[in-house]
Amino acid sequence: MRRILKLVPRQRQSMVFSATMPTEIRRFVEEILTDPVTIRVNHEKPTATIKHALFQVAQGQKTALLKHILQNEKMTTTLVFTRTKHKAKNLARQLQQFGFRATSLQGNLSQNQRKKAMDGFRTGAFNIMVATDIAARGIDVSGISHVVNYDVPDTVETYTHRVGRTGRAEQTGDAYTFATHEDAKMILSVERRLGKNIPRKTVEALNNKARNVTAAAPTVSTDEKTRSTTSAPRRKTQGKPRKQRSSSFDFGFSAS
Repeated sequence: MRRILKLVPRQRQSMVFSATMPTEIRRFVEEILTDPVTIRVNHEKPTATIKHALFQVAQGQKTALLKHILQNEKMTTTLVFTRTKHKAKNLARQLQQFGFRATSLQGNLSQNQRKKAMDGFRTGAFNIMVATDIAARGIDVSGISHVVNYDVPDTVETYTHRVGRTGRAEQTGDAYTFATHEDAKMILSVERRLGKNIPRKTVEALNNKARNVTAAAPTVSTDEKTRSTTSAPRRKTQGKPRKQRSSSFDFGFSAS
């Protein structure tokens, strides 16, 4: 934009439109505009037409969870967000191998590849798009039924911007978030912004699978435990005993 501004007349009328206004962009706008009038649509909270749901899932089970949901719920048009472009590309490829009509939108695409992906998503040739936040800027596709946060966003504003792709024009939409225990702090921040707790959902099939894996883990006999204990004497602890960490942050789907 700075290069463009060097080529236009100094005396001009300028308008800046942005779906989001990060601090660095706001500073830039203040540099190039003179006494601007600011018009802001209320975007502090997602619209009431969006239903939110939270799945707690181990990082390694996210793809299995996504596959299960796509197979078992009516998701006509789905936008999936990942944190990196490499993950977006790889996840879209995995979904294609599972038989889904999926594509990706990420920074490594050429302009022609990006156009092909967007056109296919708009026309229905693809009904699943996996994207990063940067690549998804400017996506304007009506009728998105579901937004899936495969990775929890870094800020509450990004969460609001992501899920705002569904539930538009008085239509209803669903926003699903896959969270690990490391995401607890951000989820609480999102819930404070929403003014309510996000409902927890479970997938019993994956819960059973996780329990079966745990049950199949090798066990240590009593004799082995005794030998291990006698060969490695316990260290003495000084001072007060360490307190067990506790948290009231409760997820619905537990897997380890």
